[in-house]
Amino acid sequence: MNILIGSARAEHLAALQAIELASFETLRSEGAVAGSPAAGSMEEFSKLLHEGLLLAAFIPGEIPVGFAGAFIVDNWLHIAEADVHPIWQRQGIGRQLMNALLSEGKRRGLTGASLTTDRYAPFNAPFYASLGFQIAEGKVIQPRLRELLTAEVASGLNPQRRVAMQLFY
Repeated sequence: MNILIGSARAEHLAALQAIELASFETLRSEGAVAGSPAAGSMEEFSKLLHEGLLLAAFIPGEIPVGFAGAFIVDNWLHIAEADVHPIWQRQGIGRQLMNALLSEGKRRGLTGASLTTDRYAPFNAPFYASLGFQIAEGKVIQPRLRELLTAEVASGLNPQRRVAMQLFY
């Protein structure tokens, strides 16, 4: 199947939210999340669209099957969310999306990229490590990443599973 990576538009936001909800079950199966399925709000998606970078993976017919979104914070590209619909996972789409985001950050002359994720799910921290990200802990963790981790734990995520990662360009 031919996948096209391109900028998402406002008319894609509901489909991207549905992709994130569907991906919740993949995360649940790996122990990364619990509880009722949750996704970003339409306001959060809209903010990514208008104030950040929001890319989507499209199959023919301009149908989104995955997405990745990021903000620029303190000269860093911060990956806010990346998901591929479960029926399209394990086909390299997430890697294509991430490589496109990382290339854009590098093109803009940013210091690097950062994210927070699950430490153990194979499609999370190990996947990001395969792209060049390294775990940031102790003295090397940026205060903004430490604050994000604290907020994630306060929202109910398991602190033993959460990790910040960064990649320098």
